[in-house]
Amino acid sequence: MEHPTTEELLASARVVSLPMRVRFRSVTHREVLLLRGPAGWGEFAPFPEYDDAEAAAWLRAAVEAAWEGFPTPVRSRVPVNATVPAVAAAGVEPVLARFGAVTAVKIKVAERGQSLDDDVARVAEVRRLLPAANLRIDANGGWNVTEALSALEALAPYRLEYAEQPVMAVGDLRAVRLEARRRGLPVLIAADESVRKAEDPLRVAREDAADLLVVKVAPLGGVRRALDIVAQAGLPAVVSSALDSSVGISAGVALAAALPDLPYACGLATLSLMDGDVSPAPLLPDAGWLAVRPVPVSEELLERFAAPAERSRWWLERLQRVSAIL
Repeated sequence: MEHPTTEELLASARVVSLPMRVRFRSVTHREVLLLRGPAGWGEFAPFPEYDDAEAAAWLRAAVEAAWEGFPTPVRSRVPVNATVPAVAAAGVEPVLARFGAVTAVKIKVAERGQSLDDDVARVAEVRRLLPAANLRIDANGGWNVTEALSALEALAPYRLEYAEQPVMAVGDLRAVRLEARRRGLPVLIAADESVRKAEDPLRVAREDAADLLVVKVAPLGGVRRALDIVAQAGLPAVVSSALDSSVGISAGVALAAALPDLPYACGLATLSLMDGDVSPAPLLPDAGWLAVRPVPVSEELLERFAAPAERSRWWLERLQRVSAIL
């Protein structure tokens, strides 16, 4: 596929600011740049702190969605988990209520300024409310090896399915995985940042540092590139979102729908954390599932959630710089 010119990208670009229901990753409004091409809409929304080189993969993914479209799906719906941010235990129930019926929950842990006791209380409350659900935690690399192992031991009674990126470095990830196995801790280790932010996303598989991969379409450069990475890694994959609008979520759904095997519920229900969207038919879960379907985008919603002029200008300048890289 030939990359569209910068002028073509700018001509179709729209920037929106979507309010969050709950602060997530220190974000209260999620800014998103949308592109419209011959195949539909694509989303370019690397977080503001990412440099242009890292943002290039996100633009590649947006162009794939809008100018090329997605691979043929092998399933018509995908299972999804609820996501609980690093809220106090008392705040867990209202967060879960927004997701409806689910069979899996991802719980954020290792939040800066919080303690392991806070994490245990949050996980315990989720387990109390959903005694049969599959629970997974996400530390975003926030622990060191010793802290990670202490946390896994403290959380083991709550029957964790897996721990996502408990530590940041690949060598440390391998150390945690092997020591947890030696101690008989029944929790798998998943790699996220070690895949999507790595120059070599296959290193975790080569070094036996993870039991499964968490993959996001945008940071990996598109659905087809993500499919290739999963195939080369030879590990089970969980598809997750990057706090996207329905347009970005649809790319994650396309990836999950195209994977040959999908053994775990995916982290694609994050629209439930947001208080706005660009689609009149948002990709929200129904009894723990997302349908594989096109996502319409509404001009009225684009106008309602349009970003302030100075933020729109910031994103359009960023788009120009990143397009030049590609």
